[in-house]
Amino acid sequence: MNLSKEIAEMIMQMLDGNSTAQIRRNDLAEQIGCVPSQINYVLSSRFTPEHGYIVESQRGGGGYIKITRINYDLSTLKMHLINSVGDRISEKGCRANVVNLYDKKLLSEQQAKLILCATSDRNYKQIPEEKRDEFRAEMFKQLLLSTMD
Repeated sequence: MNLSKEIAEMIMQMLDGNSTAQIRRNDLAEQIGCVPSQINYVLSSRFTPEHGYIVESQRGGGGYIKITRINYDLSTLKMHLINSVGDRISEKGCRANVVNLYDKKLLSEQQAKLILCATSDRNYKQIPEEKRDEFRAEMFKQLLLSTMD
């Protein structure tokens, strides 16, 4: 198993049955046998709002990091996501959001496939590259709105 996956699984175990986990980066790094920056990498790549997490760094008192699993109802989560997308979103960012919504059973398989298809780079070949992420953001927001009850 690769190190990033091992770190992510340890953090997931800490979150098991809880919506929040508090860790000390240095302690976790020592326990796993890695450098603290590897913990930062995992947190910044796998525990993001797109994946359904909020990570807060608390300085002082040993420097704890608080990881919170976001548990919203369907409408609140989708509105939060619509508001957080902003003016631009990459295909990768869009995909991460859709997969997260699908994994949480907030989108049906058909809805997820349609959104992924509609926001794919393959559809934007005629749009100048610098405008694609802006167009995708608007498309993604409208598609999410259309899935709301």
